[in-house]
Amino acid sequence: MSRPAFADPKERRVAVSVAVNLVLPDNAARVRLWIPYVMSDENQDITDVRLSGDFASSGVYREGKSGNTLLYAEWSGSAKTGTLEYAFKADRREVRINEIVEVERTIPSHEYSRFLGATSLGSTVGPAKEYADRITKGKKTNTAKARAVYDWIVENMYPDPDVKGCGIGEVEILLKKLGGKCADIHSVFVTLCRAAGVPAREVFGIRIPKDSKGEMTKAQHCWAEFHEPGTGWIVADPADVRKAILEKRLSVDEAKPLRDYYFGAVDQNRIAFGMGRDLVLNPPQDGPPLNYFMYPYAEVDGKPLNEDLFGFNLGYRITYSELQ
Repeated sequence: MSRPAFADPKERRVAVSVAVNLVLPDNAARVRLWIPYVMSDENQDITDVRLSGDFASSGVYREGKSGNTLLYAEWSGSAKTGTLEYAFKADRREVRINEIVEVERTIPSHEYSRFLGATSLGSTVGPAKEYADRITKGKKTNTAKARAVYDWIVENMYPDPDVKGCGIGEVEILLKKLGGKCADIHSVFVTLCRAAGVPAREVFGIRIPKDSKGEMTKAQHCWAEFHEPGTGWIVADPADVRKAILEKRLSVDEAKPLRDYYFGAVDQNRIAFGMGRDLVLNPPQDGPPLNYFMYPYAEVDGKPLNEDLFGFNLGYRITYSELQ
């Protein structure tokens, strides 16, 4: 599958600060906090990392299931406040594949088992399997199947502004409702791809706003990747196509350039945090596995301080400023 020729990849350089000011309950003996710790990869360079605060101890760890890196901090029972500032500079590049090489080859399931299996909210049997079989009928390659799922989502799902945060991603409910945020839409994409035998995964991160500086506390965003044996991992973001259709009042046909772009490419206005679902952090949390790790998570004496997955009640603020 050939794609239009592009100029050099676009870049975005920003300084980011994550400032946390936990409200500590009286008589708390132990307070623990986990935050996504951003790493360099082939699409982003992370430099000038700084950490400060009144915590008793801290460390950077990697969890074992999906390899996410996280920042951990702990406060003792004598602490009256829980402050932490984590800052870094990010040089993020546009991701795009100019040519997708498709092959009709089955990948040994053991090599990609973690990208083919179900999650607690995304079963690959039942309704998801029925949808996947119908949508990908007659498609022979992973790319053809993934594109069929992608097109079905663009044509049938929609952004629901009433959903909190990025959504939870309960796939069976979403297949009936069809409306959600980015984590919802990409949970459907990943689950249907997996149900069709295509390895797929979500990428969780944050969107860099268009302005040169400001706040991005609630700008979290996720996108997806699927695996094509002839090419490797390929990005896709049907949620951003649906977002543009809503915001720019486009028809599905008018959105064709964006629809073609976001299958095999994503823009530079995002920073990747990590991947995976149903996560046990490191050090392990006392609460249940996290649906995904895109927001700060805290516990007091073994109980979650978060009101929900998104933790907006914790008292954190994420800001950014453009770098030249």
